[in-house]
Amino acid sequence: MSTSPSRVFAARLAGLPVFDPQGDQVGKVRDLVVALRTGVQQPRVLGLVVEVFGRRKIFVPMTRVTSVDSGQIITTGLVNMRRFEQRSRETLLFGQLLDRNVRLKESDVQGTVYDVAMEQARNRDWVLSRVALQEGSKRFGRKGQTHVVAWRDVDGLALPEEGQGAAHLLAALEEMRPADFANVIHDLPAKRRGEIAAALDNERLADVLEELPEEDQVEILGNLDSERAADILEEMSPDDAADLIAELPPETAKHLLELMEPDDAEDVRRLLSYDEHTAGGMMTTEPVILPPDATVAEALAHVRDVELTPSLAALVYVCRAPLEPPTGRLLGVAHIQRLLREPPSTLVGGVVDTSMEPLHPGANLEDVASHLATYNLVAAPVVDEDGRLLGAVAVDDLLDHMLPENWRDRTIRSRVKRG
Repeated sequence: MSTSPSRVFAARLAGLPVFDPQGDQVGKVRDLVVALRTGVQQPRVLGLVVEVFGRRKIFVPMTRVTSVDSGQIITTGLVNMRRFEQRSRETLLFGQLLDRNVRLKESDVQGTVYDVAMEQARNRDWVLSRVALQEGSKRFGRKGQTHVVAWRDVDGLALPEEGQGAAHLLAALEEMRPADFANVIHDLPAKRRGEIAAALDNERLADVLEELPEEDQVEILGNLDSERAADILEEMSPDDAADLIAELPPETAKHLLELMEPDDAEDVRRLLSYDEHTAGGMMTTEPVILPPDATVAEALAHVRDVELTPSLAALVYVCRAPLEPPTGRLLGVAHIQRLLREPPSTLVGGVVDTSMEPLHPGANLEDVASHLATYNLVAAPVVDEDGRLLGAVAVDDLLDHMLPENWRDRTIRSRVKRG
């Protein structure tokens, strides 16, 4: 460990790549596992929670770590690939220590933990040595004073926490993609998940909810007040919101739909009217829809929207008015590759593909899969008997329904304990 600095602030390690001695990346740091001790003893850092390929989390003991710095972590290469499972006497540093309310013993100053420093003891163990905390601000818009003090000078670190916030945990994880963020909070205690959900803004929480297993979605939504729950559902894509509402008790679902904006609620109700495992049940009602007199430049501006998934950005659906589903008659689709080859002033009506047969809402999973495979598509239009566009089925929606039930929760169902 001679190449490691003598003290490392843990929050800086979030998301760092982990390499083997040959320079191949093993995964990324998602948390640190520590053993809190009684009295004023410095907690020992047991190891790292590392996310490897397939979003699997493994435990890497600190005895297998040869270098720690602010840019990367290097291991011996002898890493056990069995799944991580937190034990009862272990604490997750990011998930459970950040944002804890504590008190300085001598001055009685109170604040929240925003970082923790670790360093190597004489016996080569890594221990938590310093605590960075921030006082509550007495003035609106101003941050409170910060302190970096020895672990032994702080009360409240080893006690069960009530009403723990989440601001500093979110700061440490803010660059994560929603799927990775969901993977982190999925493994936390239910109470901690609720605290994190309360601190997230509506848009971010909606993105994360879409990536969580159904049980977590229902639990988190159930702990929100009805008004905010309805706002979250409005931020979700209609197909994901419909899937979630379908898991709620009927009275709760009805109440939330009544609280949602009428247009958003109507989209969800329409999706709920179809069987879950059909094109109608899988489709999204928010593909890119344009009239035939729109230009290629306009079409490209729409598909550049960062909120679109790659599969939905691959096609523009050209329809007669009205342009909100159910639209006027679907004229065809414009492929992104064709749009990129055309002059910006070209009308999309002149570059539509009219040869592709659309799907009907009653098409089953096998029909949808065959259709996408036959035409080498990542998305396809769904129309009613009058040829009006109802929505689009994307390949990610298809996979979501073809994979085993609760596939997002596979890390729990197949966990193996560390030896």
